[in-house]
Amino acid sequence: MAAVAKIRGLTAALNSNNRFKYKAPEAAVDFLVVGGGVGGLAIASRLSERFPNKSTYLVERHGHAGEETSSRNSEVIHAGLYYPPDSLKTQLCLRGRHLLYDRCNKYNIPFRKTGKLVVAHEHQRPYVESLFHKAKQLEWPKHSPPHSSDDYVLPAQLISGEQARELEPDLANSITAALWSPETGIVDSHAMMESLEKDVLDSENGELVYSTRVVRVDPYKSSKQSTSLPTDDGWVVQMVTGDGQEGDSLLAKTLINASGLSANLILNSLLPLNSRIPMYFARGSYAAYSGPGISRITRLIYPCPETGRNRHAFQSLGTHLTLDLQGKVRFGPDLEWISPPSSAEEFDSNEENVDFWRKHLIPDESRMGEMHSAVTEYLPEVTFEGLRADYVGIRPKLVVSGFQDFMLRTDYADSHSKGLMISLLGIESPGLTSSLAIAERVVEDIIGEQL
Repeated sequence: MAAVAKIRGLTAALNSNNRFKYKAPEAAVDFLVVGGGVGGLAIASRLSERFPNKSTYLVERHGHAGEETSSRNSEVIHAGLYYPPDSLKTQLCLRGRHLLYDRCNKYNIPFRKTGKLVVAHEHQRPYVESLFHKAKQLEWPKHSPPHSSDDYVLPAQLISGEQARELEPDLANSITAALWSPETGIVDSHAMMESLEKDVLDSENGELVYSTRVVRVDPYKSSKQSTSLPTDDGWVVQMVTGDGQEGDSLLAKTLINASGLSANLILNSLLPLNSRIPMYFARGSYAAYSGPGISRITRLIYPCPETGRNRHAFQSLGTHLTLDLQGKVRFGPDLEWISPPSSAEEFDSNEENVDFWRKHLIPDESRMGEMHSAVTEYLPEVTFEGLRADYVGIRPKLVVSGFQDFMLRTDYADSHSKGLMISLLGIESPGLTSSLAIAERVVEDIIGEQL
């Protein structure tokens, strides 16, 4: 067997070549959100609502919102089944699911509560049984609305293989048990992001700035500055718009780093070399399907995560079947680790190294064979010929094995806890479902307690 190449993380830092020199800030903003994915937009929306008299700016390096992870996923509204009960992933998914369904109903965002079956072969029965027992024991997360003591935060039902085939007749006869999750659904993520953009734009002091990248961040201590700006501590953030070569400098009293695949770059520019945070990148391919074996499918179908020699623990939930809002079937994502070029390990933050993952966004038909093998384990009539490589997404990972929770990290420009920066790290699945709850946690529980 050929040796498996070592998976390298990207430990690049913003402005590590010192191209952009320090530049005193020319203006100030109360809240600056870096990153216009669904997480950054949700935070900017909540800040605009919670603090209408304060200024909230969001800057995004691309020309439109959500051009990275937020627009290259399954668009699933997760129920909250998989992760440790006390983890942020579970707590924020449970809370986020309620907030997301409420928002969809309020703002007419297209969605459908399809429900989901997690299907198991006999040797996997203990896995779905453990999910069921965990679901029954979960407590309601912080900020939940009033509820009856008889209400489960995560309704679920353990059913037999025969019952599962009554719901989805195309399932393999070898499926002997399944977990039915009625609260799982799908959502139009683009419509979701558009509604959040509208919140910010319609607010009194909110602003969205696209095609603008952050190129340098420095702590700002008012006691050491001679300036007409407010005497608040914070962060000096330099930004370049479009193809410009010179940056504009802004004082952000509170900085929220929600830049997804690049979220470690700002932090690494402020940390000692030996403390830098690596980011790992997991490529996930999706396949469209048209053919036999799915004609009666109306629900999402997930296999049990791989438990054999190729198991990825919590790194992948398996190659599952999802539906879009038009009823079309797709499979994915699978998991393929990609590594930056070796030169990136020299902390060179030029675009070629930092965005190396862009070269891996081209759909690859070579993944279809392995995907077909995985899918036919639970849908045996699906044909290889009906699969077509559709699109690819990249997931930001903080580890390559084992469970890693969402990380909401706080740093300060001053040793006296002034000038707050919040960094969102490793926000992958269930990040879309959790986005509104992440915003609630950041704005109400972190920022709100300090203002």
